Amino acid sequence: MRMKITSVAAASASVGLSIHKGNSKILKYNTENTNPITLDRETLEDVEFFTYLGSIIDEQGGSDADLKARIGKAGAASLQLKNIWNSKQLSTNIKVTMFNANVKTVLLYGAETWRNTTTTIKKL
Repeated sequence: MRMKITSVAAASASVGLSIHKGNSKILKYNTENTNPITLDRETLEDVEFFTYLGSIIDEQGGSDADLKARIGKAGAASLQLKNIWNSKQLSTNIKVTMFNANVKTVLLYGAETWRNTTTTIKKL
């Protein structure tokens, strides 16, 4: 891993880019290795999970934390549309369209990276 970090840093430097050591973190995926990773004699912080493009990625490769966060965000999106759900002026078809466009998209964002298990499907 150290060689890869050094290689990425060298390739970045060759085109005028630098790795910001304060913002860089290490997520060790599915490994027992506990050796710290350093770059220019500075130890990079080990993390158990991080958020990338709105999806939570953890060190076990699981999707439980991301799924839980997505369900919470979808619930919040649904609550914001409470006036639409209670409206007598809007048809059921329009409400379903609003649900699909605003709630389902929030819920299923990043779902292609989740493990497709019966437990995950039941939670959805």
